[in-house]
Amino acid sequence: MKDNWWKALGVIIIIYTFVVGLGAPLKHGITDVSPTSAAAGETVTVDVVGYNSTYTQAPTELRAWLRMDLENSVGVEEFLVQAQSAQVTDDRNASFTFNLPDYLPTTDTIKDFTLIVDSPTDGTAVIPSALFVKQASVNPALAGKSAEMTDLHNEWRFAFPYRTILYETIRNTYFHVALWFAMLFLFMRGIYFSYRYLRKGYDPLDDAKAVSFTAVGLLMGILGLVTGAIWAKYTWGSYWSNDVKQITTAIALLIYLAYFVLRDAFEDEERRSRISAVFSVFAFVALLALIYVVPRLTASLHPGNGGNPALGSDDLDNTMRMVFYPCIIGWCLMGAWMANIMWRMLALELREEA
Repeated sequence: MKDNWWKALGVIIIIYTFVVGLGAPLKHGITDVSPTSAAAGETVTVDVVGYNSTYTQAPTELRAWLRMDLENSVGVEEFLVQAQSAQVTDDRNASFTFNLPDYLPTTDTIKDFTLIVDSPTDGTAVIPSALFVKQASVNPALAGKSAEMTDLHNEWRFAFPYRTILYETIRNTYFHVALWFAMLFLFMRGIYFSYRYLRKGYDPLDDAKAVSFTAVGLLMGILGLVTGAIWAKYTWGSYWSNDVKQITTAIALLIYLAYFVLRDAFEDEERRSRISAVFSVFAFVALLALIYVVPRLTASLHPGNGGNPALGSDDLDNTMRMVFYPCIIGWCLMGAWMANIMWRMLALELREEA
């Protein structure tokens, strides 16, 4: 048991990932807003549909603001319009009445406002570009004074962030993304044993280890591609959107599939092992280029590519990191355990053949 502690740790982490990753709730959010447009100077009532909200528990303390971000030489300045009244229908539905100013502090004729809803029981929820306001005439000097936004309820509780479009699918981060990290770890272990094989000469055990780690790494990559396709269906509307990273990832995995096709092309074991070891090095370099270099050179729906940030505060908060980082370790350990079982089976076959 002393030598197998890492296997037990991997199992514990994966169980923790499933229990906490799928069981923890999401924070308060906003799924829908209507209307989505209004004219400057009018009184507009904005109907809000909340998510994981309990508006009826504190209906008189519910507050809302419309926020417009203005860029200037100093940075970004906020212009706020506070709701004059709030009307709660049920836990998920509330209405806020705003008196829009006659003029906006911008020369744009149409400007989008972010809606911010604050509840003492749920915390603060934000939905960008919730309301587009059009002004018939432009005069920033007559815009008036911005409202103040203070004493927001942002008490910490163990809940995952609510993200527009992602909703509950944000939990797939613990599987789709973590599986990619495990794939890279396993491929790197395969590269290590391939290099050791080339340096030491013919050693069937090093070749068996290289094959095992590469095979399990490929399995993790395929699982990552499948979970990504399922995620894409719920967020982008289609399993396959011909996104650049989807295409390059599929190509990279096909290259690794060719590794096993190449091995079957040679009957001589030593030659097969040597050529496949060299091929695995080039396959890994191609993988890095296809997954991490090419997608950054063009627009992509994937976070982390084409200027779209990834794994920052917009994608992960501190609560998610408490699951995500251990999850990566857990999948790596589970993959290593699977590879360990595989190369031991190959070693037994080699012993029988000898």
